[in-house]
Amino acid sequence: MTRRIVITGIGLVTPLGNTRSTNWQAITAGQSGIGPITRFDASSMAAKMAGEVRDFDPHSIMEPKEIRHYDRFIHLAMTATAEALADAGITAFEPSQGERTGVIYGSGMGGLATILESQATLQSRGARRVSPFLSPGSAINMAAGVISIRWGLKGPNYATVSACSTSAHAIADGFYAILRGDAEIMVTGGSEAVIEEVTMAAFDNAGALSRQQNPKASRPFDANRDGFVISEGGATVILEDLEHAHARGATIYAELISVGMAADAYHITAPDPNGSGAARAMTRALQAANISSDAVSYINAHATSTKLGDASETAAIKSVFGSYAYNVAVSSTKSMTGHLLGAAGATEAAYTALALHHQLLPPTINLETPDSDCDLDYVSHGVRAGQIEIALSNSNGFGGSNITLALKRYAG
Repeated sequence: MTRRIVITGIGLVTPLGNTRSTNWQAITAGQSGIGPITRFDASSMAAKMAGEVRDFDPHSIMEPKEIRHYDRFIHLAMTATAEALADAGITAFEPSQGERTGVIYGSGMGGLATILESQATLQSRGARRVSPFLSPGSAINMAAGVISIRWGLKGPNYATVSACSTSAHAIADGFYAILRGDAEIMVTGGSEAVIEEVTMAAFDNAGALSRQQNPKASRPFDANRDGFVISEGGATVILEDLEHAHARGATIYAELISVGMAADAYHITAPDPNGSGAARAMTRALQAANISSDAVSYINAHATSTKLGDASETAAIKSVFGSYAYNVAVSSTKSMTGHLLGAAGATEAAYTALALHHQLLPPTINLETPDSDCDLDYVSHGVRAGQIEIALSNSNGFGGSNITLALKRYAG
C-alpha cells in the first residue's frame, strides 16, 4: 500500500513573529521583519540589517537550567516544536506512539554563539571555566535529541546539514521515513541563530550580504538587489501518515506528495547560472509525483535577493516550465523574513502549506524596479487569492545543494 503523508502541525518562530498565526498574518499583510542589528554593535560593518527574532522567551517551554546549557538555536527549535505539536492536537505521546514517532531536525551552523562564548571564556578565565555543556549545548544534532527526550519520541532521530537546504532535507527525510514505514509521525524542521559579528563579517566579505540600510534591503528579483539579509528562527512541520491523521481527527494543512533533489556540481557558493541543478530538482519532484508542469499553480522560490541566485532560479523555472512559467505565481517570502539559512526550507514549506490551506498566494515585497533577467509573475502587488492545487517549495544551498518539495491542497 502506498502511504500518503500530510502536514498536521506547524510551529514558527521568525522575524515576523513567534507563532504560526502571527507569521501568517504578517505574510498576508506583506510586512517586513527586517531591521537594524541590535544583537551587537554593527556600526563598523558595511552590512547593518538583519532579521532578528524579537521578544523571544523560551521559559514557557524550557527550564532555566536548560536555557543556560543549550544554545539559542535549540531554544528556537524547542519553542517551534511545542507549538507545532499543540497545533497538531498532540499534547503527549503514549509509549507505543512515541516509538512510532521520530525527529529529524537540522541547522546549518548549530551552536556557533555557544562555541564563541566558550572560546572567550577559555581565553579570559582558563580551561577550568569552560562549560562541560559546550558539546551537547552546541552540536547540530542536539535540537533533534532534546526534542526527542522532552516528548519521548523513540523513532528515527538525527540532524540534516546542507547549508540553506538543511531543513527542507529534514522534511524530505521525514517524508521518506513514513513512506518506508519507519514511523507514523515525524517531527521535522530546522533552526538557526547565527547573527554574530564573525558570521556577518564572513558573509559580507564574501559579497553575499545586502549593504542597503533600510527594511527593504531584502528585495528578491528586484534590479537593485545586492545580497541577502541574514536572519534567525525556527520552524517545525509535523508530518503524519494520512490514515493515522484521519483516525485521530487531525486538521490537515496540505499533503506532501513528492521530493526532488539534485546537485549543481559547479561552485562552493555560486549557483549554476543556468539553474540546471535547481531545474533537475523541480523536474524530479514533478516526475516522482507523476504530475505535469502545468498542474503547478505556485512556487515558493528560494530567491535570497542575490544577483546570481535570483536570476539562476528564474532560469531554472523557465527551463522546467517553458512558456507556462509565465502562468505560474512565484514569490519569495524571504523578502519579508530575510534568509533564515538552515531554517529557511522548513519556514518556507510551512508558508507554502498555509498558502494551500488558505488559498492565498504570499507576496514578494520590495520588488520595485523590474530586472530583465527576472521577468516572471512574482506576486509583487500584495497577497493574492487564487486556486492553488499544487505548489513547489524550492531550497538551494552552498555546495550546490538543491531540493524541491511538492505539496498539494488537501480537500478531504
